[in-house]
Amino acid sequence: MLKKLVGITSAIALTLGLAACGGSEKGGSTDSAGSTSAESEATTASVGEQVDYKIIGIDPGAGLMKITIDKVLPEYGLDKWKVVEGSGAAMTAALKKAYDKKEPIIVTGWSPHWKFAKFDLKYLEDPKGVYGGAEDVNTIVRQGLKEEKPDAYKLLDQFKWEPKDIEAVMNLIQEGSEPADAATKWVSENQELVSTWTEGVNKVDGEELKILYVAWDDVIASSNVIANVLESVGYKVKLIQVDAGPMWAGVADGSGDAIVGAWLPTTHADYYAEYEGKFEDLGPNLQGTKLGLVVPKYMDINSIEDLKE
Repeated sequence: MLKKLVGITSAIALTLGLAACGGSEKGGSTDSAGSTSAESEATTASVGEQVDYKIIGIDPGAGLMKITIDKVLPEYGLDKWKVVEGSGAAMTAALKKAYDKKEPIIVTGWSPHWKFAKFDLKYLEDPKGVYGGAEDVNTIVRQGLKEEKPDAYKLLDQFKWEPKDIEAVMNLIQEGSEPADAATKWVSENQELVSTWTEGVNKVDGEELKILYVAWDDVIASSNVIANVLESVGYKVKLIQVDAGPMWAGVADGSGDAIVGAWLPTTHADYYAEYEGKFEDLGPNLQGTKLGLVVPKYMDINSIEDLKE
């Protein structure tokens, strides 16, 4: 009897040992490389399956969203895909969460933006050119500003900087500085450039000026910087945060004096066309921007066309 029990016990031990060698704690079988079936399924899943066919977007009023939804998805045949509406802050929060876990994610992106300094990212190639070439960021002012507030007009007209300048301000904000404090620091450290904006501008005595802006990281940075410089020559600047539509409408109807975050010719094209003739375009204050779909570099994908797989 004892011999029989020992035999049964040995058989059970052998069975358990084989099970341990041939399975995983999660219940998946292993392949010859030692990967579980669950792991193999994850690695063989398409990019769409990995991200649930979702592209993390920003605020619904942005031209970047309109291009992505109305043009990019149909042009590339991405019928299964959905662009999730949100905000710039929500998009970067989702990106950080996925990036920290090395998880796949696709977001609507633009540069200059602090996320490219914070994370190792790449734009997906756009072989059809749907997003267009590089955009400019223009300064738009209300009609009559030149006559009523000529020195503000002159300063705004002379406002020009480069992506590296605005990204420095954006990084200060991202690292914890208040936008106004970041602007003060950057202005104090870049007086040579700032002096080209204020050249020939006379001091004023507390005249009020309203700058309208959307809550995009780059526009927050540029609006605070220009407000700081305008205040240095005596203007009392009021920064008013609104959505893109009201921002353009405000300059068009004169309730706002200026905006320095007009992305053209693509992102704000609809607003430009809607209100054309009711504002003055002072031209680019920043050149060398870009729009598109952005992913972490650890993702094995390089083109928007790859999303069809």
